[in-house]
Amino acid sequence: MSAGTNGLTYADAGVDIDAGNALVDRIKPAAKRTTRPGVMGGLGGFGGLFDLKAAGYSDPVLVAATDGVGTKLRIAIDTGNVDTIGIDLVAMCVNDLVCQGAEPLFFLDYFATGKLDVDQATRIIEGIAAGCEACGAALIGGETAEMPGMYHKGDFDLAGFAVGAMERGSDLPRDVAEGDVLLGLGSSGVHSNGYSFVRKVVEVSGLGWDAPCPWAEGSLGAALLTPTRLYVRQALAAIRAGGVHGLAHITGGGITENPPRVLPEGLACAIDLSAWELPPVFRWLAQTANMSEPELLKTFNCGIGLMLVVAPDRAEAVAALLRDMGETVVPMGRIVPGDGGVVYSGRLL
Repeated sequence: MSAGTNGLTYADAGVDIDAGNALVDRIKPAAKRTTRPGVMGGLGGFGGLFDLKAAGYSDPVLVAATDGVGTKLRIAIDTGNVDTIGIDLVAMCVNDLVCQGAEPLFFLDYFATGKLDVDQATRIIEGIAAGCEACGAALIGGETAEMPGMYHKGDFDLAGFAVGAMERGSDLPRDVAEGDVLLGLGSSGVHSNGYSFVRKVVEVSGLGWDAPCPWAEGSLGAALLTPTRLYVRQALAAIRAGGVHGLAHITGGGITENPPRVLPEGLACAIDLSAWELPPVFRWLAQTANMSEPELLKTFNCGIGLMLVVAPDRAEAVAALLRDMGETVVPMGRIVPGDGGVVYSGRLL
C-alpha cells in the first residue's frame, strides 16, 4: 500500500489498543496494593510469576479454582453499580480454595466487553483488587478482551482464576467422623448464586432495581448487589488452630447439596434449621415466589455462607476464635451415620 493511502485500522474495526494500554496504567496501583511475599515482577509480562519458597512453603501442593459471578452481572450492568462485582468474583474462587485447606496466593481475571470503557473497567478491577487485598492474594495478571459484535452495548463478562497452596498432607476434608460439630458462618445475603431465579422473582414482583428495597434501606438493586463474603482469613485461622476436619462453601445447590461434598461414605449431616433465623432477603424471595422450604434450601445459602466440620472437643474454641474475628457463628448440627446427604430437623420458613 502506498504511503498516501488511508487504510483500515484496528480501531476502525472497534478495538482500541490505546484504551487497553490506558487501562493497564490505571490499574497498576490497585494491583500493587495486593503484593505479597512470593510475587515476582508486576503487570505487563506475558505471564505472572510467583515464588512458592518466598511465600514460605517447603513441600507445597498447588490448588486451583476458577469461577464467575453468573447473572448477578446483569444487575450490576443494568444499575451501573459495578464497584463491588469484582469482590464477588474473587470470593467465589478463593472461598472454594480454602475449603481444600489451601491459602490463596494469587489471582488472575478475565474481563471481556464489546467496547472498552476505561473508567468502568477501572472500577471493576479496583473491586477485584479490593477482594484480593482482603484475602491476602496477589493480583498478578489478567486479560482485557475488547470484542466488537460479541456483546450488546454496555455488556461485559468476568471470570476469575485463583491459585493457592498448602503443605503436602494438610489437604481437607480429612478425618470427618460421627459426632463432629457443624458450625455455620453467616452470609451477607444471596452472595453470587441463584441470580437467574432472583431476577425472575423481581420480575414477578413488578419492582425495578431502583425501587425501595422491601427488607432493607436503599434500593432493591443495591441490596441485591451486596458482595459475597470472603471467608479466607477466618477459615485459615480456624484450620491453624486445629480440629477442623472439613469446610463447605455454600454456593450453587445451597445447604442441601454442598455440605455432603465433605462426607466420607456412611455419614450424613444432621442440620437443625431452627438454629438460626432466615435473613429477610431469603424470606422475601421465598414469599414472593411461593417457594417450598426444600426448594429454598437447595437454591440459596439461606444465611450460611461457609460451614465448618469440627472435632467436638475443639468446636467451642474454634467458634470463639471465629467470633473474635467478627463472624456470626451458628452451631447448626452434627455428623451422624447416614447415606451421605443432609437430614433436616426444625423449620426455616
